[in-house]
Amino acid sequence: MIVRRPSRRAGLVLLTSLLLALAAWASGGTGTGEGGETVAVHDAAELRRALRNADPGTTIELAAGEYPSPFRLEGVQGTAQAPIVITGPATGEPAVLLGRRGANTLSLVDAAHVVLRHLTLDGRRRNISAVVAEADGDYAHHITLEHLAIRHYDSAQGNTAITTRVPAWAWTIRHNTIRRVGTGLYLGQPGGRAPFIDGLIEHNFIAATRGYNAQIKHQGVRPTLPGMPSGPQRTTIRYNAFSKAEHSNPERPRPNLLVGHWPPSGPGARDRYLIYGNLFYENPHERLFQGEGRVALYNNLLVNRSGDALLVTPHNGVPETVHILRNTVLAAGFGIRIDRPDPEHEQRIAGNAVFAAEPLERAPGVSLGGNYTADLAQAPDRLAAPQADLAGLDLYPRRGALRRDGPAALQIELPDLGRDYNHRRRSEPTWGAYAGGEPRNPGRPASIGPRVPGCRPCR
Repeated sequence: MIVRRPSRRAGLVLLTSLLLALAAWASGGTGTGEGGETVAVHDAAELRRALRNADPGTTIELAAGEYPSPFRLEGVQGTAQAPIVITGPATGEPAVLLGRRGANTLSLVDAAHVVLRHLTLDGRRRNISAVVAEADGDYAHHITLEHLAIRHYDSAQGNTAITTRVPAWAWTIRHNTIRRVGTGLYLGQPGGRAPFIDGLIEHNFIAATRGYNAQIKHQGVRPTLPGMPSGPQRTTIRYNAFSKAEHSNPERPRPNLLVGHWPPSGPGARDRYLIYGNLFYENPHERLFQGEGRVALYNNLLVNRSGDALLVTPHNGVPETVHILRNTVLAAGFGIRIDRPDPEHEQRIAGNAVFAAEPLERAPGVSLGGNYTADLAQAPDRLAAPQADLAGLDLYPRRGALRRDGPAALQIELPDLGRDYNHRRRSEPTWGAYAGGEPRNPGRPASIGPRVPGCRPCR
């Protein structure tokens, strides 16, 4: 018999878990351990009961319909081999968790090895958030959030789609659609508390947020927790679309994506962000991207025809090792800018195609490895459809327009650097995010990017 590890702050959870598990064992019902039992639920009461009884290997299947209640996953723990899975229907009518005033819709407290998929979360514009690793726990690790639709959590800019308020590691956030929320992803806590470690954020569409599409907070010295990684890690942000073309708050403007620095010393000091294959689209009141610390940003499309594009600058720390490579950038203001970096580390800008009023701005010591730069007005001469809206936007180079002389190799080891924005191998030396070599944009394989109607670069 397997019993979930209890929360530190729930003194009676252990006894309750033992009694529930014994009852389940005696009845032959829910919670028989790693046997892979599937439990079907049809309403909120059944779902709460199934969550209390879930053991490693349990799959909880929600029928289509509405579940008007907040749900708290406290001490819910699977294993690496047998996670606890909570899923709605993959097709047809959805299972909809309705927000209720006074509590976040899905709370995680000391949860581990949990998969949430194929659910719709509708906040109904209450002053709440959708999925939250709550601060009254100690950790949340190995959490997978996939194929979720999260909407209408926009009563205030602080209402979020996904938030971590405790140390969180090995999270996977993928294939989610997030719209009309205050902030999309808010991972970490002010003051450098609650580090977000070894995350994978991929294939998401995050749009119409009042504040950030996504922010990963800076980190102070990390606490020591059982199972928390201590060696160098990387958080990967790839094949997402981040759009602030609508619903942005002009009074509290925020970038589409902001990533903060890693710990100044000790575990995590050599961690890195890998940010590639993403679309950053429009921000009427702020820049598209801001970062510091150790960042590699490559093979992305950045389009802000009303402002600035990409800034690496001190925020709570300083820029350290920074590589900005093979991006295609359109901006009414500056294209790529690096301010006040640490001179003890390398900063390099190379292989980019930048169409902007001020294409490149760099501090002394920042290396330029060759870039194509031009005014924004020249983009239509070089790119297929740079003036179109999201439904028609195409930044693929016109035949031969961005072909460069000399080898394309950058002599930097980064995952998928040799592939372009479409995840296709680079066949000829070309400036920017696309490989070129084809008469027209071949598009992405079906496995890459969010499949969003009305977003041509997404597919």
